[in-house]
Amino acid sequence: MPAGMKPLEKFLKKQTTALTRAGGFVGGAADKASGGGGASRRRASLSRVVPFFRETSPEGGPAREVFSPDSEEPPPWPSAGGTGPAPSSAYSSGSGSGGGDVRSPSLSSDEQSSEASLITESGGGGGTPLHPDTPDNLTLTVLDSVGGKRYVHCKETLLDDFMLTHPIFLTADRLQQVLLQQFTLETDRRGGESEGGLDAAERKQAVLNMAFRYLDTYRELLQEEGERSNNFPKELYLCAVQELTRHPELVDDVLKLQRWAEILHCPSLEEKESRKKQVRPLFRHFRRIDACLQPREAFRGSDEIFCRVYTPDHSYVTIRSRLSCRVGEILALVREKLQYSEDQPVLPGNLILVAVTSAGEKAVFRPSDEAVFTTLGVNTHLFTCEASDLESLLPLPEEIHWTPGDSKLHDMSAEEVANQLVAFDWELFSCVHEVEFVCYVFHGEQSRWRPLNLELVLQRCSEVQHWVATEILQCHSLPKRIQLLRKFIKIAALCKQHQDLLSFLAVVLGLDNPAIGRLRLTWEGLPGKFRKQFQQFESIADPSRNHKSYRDLITGLRPPLIPFTPLLLKDLTFLHESCKTFHGELVNFEKMHKVAEMVRIIRRYRSSQLAMDTETSPSNLQTKAYIRQLQVIDNQNLLFDMSCKLEPKDT
Repeated sequence: MPAGMKPLEKFLKKQTTALTRAGGFVGGAADKASGGGGASRRRASLSRVVPFFRETSPEGGPAREVFSPDSEEPPPWPSAGGTGPAPSSAYSSGSGSGGGDVRSPSLSSDEQSSEASLITESGGGGGTPLHPDTPDNLTLTVLDSVGGKRYVHCKETLLDDFMLTHPIFLTADRLQQVLLQQFTLETDRRGGESEGGLDAAERKQAVLNMAFRYLDTYRELLQEEGERSNNFPKELYLCAVQELTRHPELVDDVLKLQRWAEILHCPSLEEKESRKKQVRPLFRHFRRIDACLQPREAFRGSDEIFCRVYTPDHSYVTIRSRLSCRVGEILALVREKLQYSEDQPVLPGNLILVAVTSAGEKAVFRPSDEAVFTTLGVNTHLFTCEASDLESLLPLPEEIHWTPGDSKLHDMSAEEVANQLVAFDWELFSCVHEVEFVCYVFHGEQSRWRPLNLELVLQRCSEVQHWVATEILQCHSLPKRIQLLRKFIKIAALCKQHQDLLSFLAVVLGLDNPAIGRLRLTWEGLPGKFRKQFQQFESIADPSRNHKSYRDLITGLRPPLIPFTPLLLKDLTFLHESCKTFHGELVNFEKMHKVAEMVRIIRRYRSSQLAMDTETSPSNLQTKAYIRQLQVIDNQNLLFDMSCKLEPKDT
């Protein structure tokens, strides 16, 4: 864990440590042996989401609680169809090794009571009636359900649970291997049923149905992997062709398999051209106005981006790199650029890659780290240097100094700004594959699939919060600051009206920044109706009773809507850390069911398309470009300095 660990990181580490000591977190000893990797390791971007921080005022005031998870009750877990609490009942591990209560004895009685509501008894509360079992046996059980012999009443839910969560306990390679083995499983000579209770035709049909669901769920991710994953539909297709003489009823499925092999091996020409023309801009690493105006598409690891990598003297080289490439590859590209640079007469020795924040915090990447671009903070830049020069690295000058001036927001209407915020948030949220939520929390840096698009949503959340504080604190005129304060409250109201709770809460929490809250003269100049409206918004952001106000609000909304994504990850993280994934070699599938229920809630939020009527006039295009390339200050100490210069303590 880097030296500059954020409060949420400390919370996660503290909770994981407690569960590990009590035997409530599987893999703790193995993680220690491997240097702290695995599920307990979090990718850095979540630690930068401001609402989860405890903000401490540099003026010496008490710690200001914003969204601190270590002071709240565990979340009331939503059911598949809504966000109400699940029935409270304990989970028994059933037969087999590793039995016993999944709850950690280190938890308090209140925590245990809340945790008990996470896991329903087998077969109760609408859950899937599966006892803990080995990953391979669970696969066979799901096959039986697809074939119609078992669990007919919850067949679709069981299959969905398995497909959404199998990366947690069963690798894709192993799943493909089991399916191939089951497809070629021989029945006895008399044509009786196979070992699993299905006859030959039923088993082959069940395998194909399960394979189609797998390919459909992970299509974009499998396309990204190329030949590594394309072999599966090809091999299954060849096996199915050989079975056509004995099972001619499989002909339609064989043709479908052939199409799947073609889809994964060779994307359509339209898709190729679209991705070829699409410039892949990240938020702050390489800025282009024409690129930011293009509709967002989901990032893939093979996408190439342009990025600036700085040297200790703040000169930089621009490299073109795959989004998922390793740090070692980035350093090789940098060395090649420096080799032909006239400003670099001496070829550097062993280089390291460092992320430097605007506050001067440094994090050194390992050569094996992958996809580091999306984990960077709002104003965090990549530096390369020799190890001996690490301490001399400083933030870029423009990240340290500030100049008061009028905001561009004065010339923009609150309606158009809110519309552009909502439209951009929806594009970002729509790009996130639903499996990214599972991979982010349960796998961290060990995930086979990187949650690239989810990390950009988190980065956007942090960016909007700092944007609110930056715009107000850069405004030197008191009347104009009051005007900006009114405009931001109106923008928040419009985002809430459009059901964009991501930007709504980001704006509210930006206004709740301690550097803004201390501006007494500015707040006193705000009309009473705006102050009352902001108090209502603050009550929705109130974290007490496990964010009850927010949860009550979102329960009453219908899709499409954009949730406050950091809270979704907090809920998933608690579910992950509060009960075991494995009992020995047995998978706690009730936990998988709860995870899948949360993913289905996210799916429901996006079940209909959000339509925003935005004009294409020059002024609106200017607003669009501004919203998609926000210039912000994310150094809290600098924001306080700006605040104190605007309104000194004695005013």
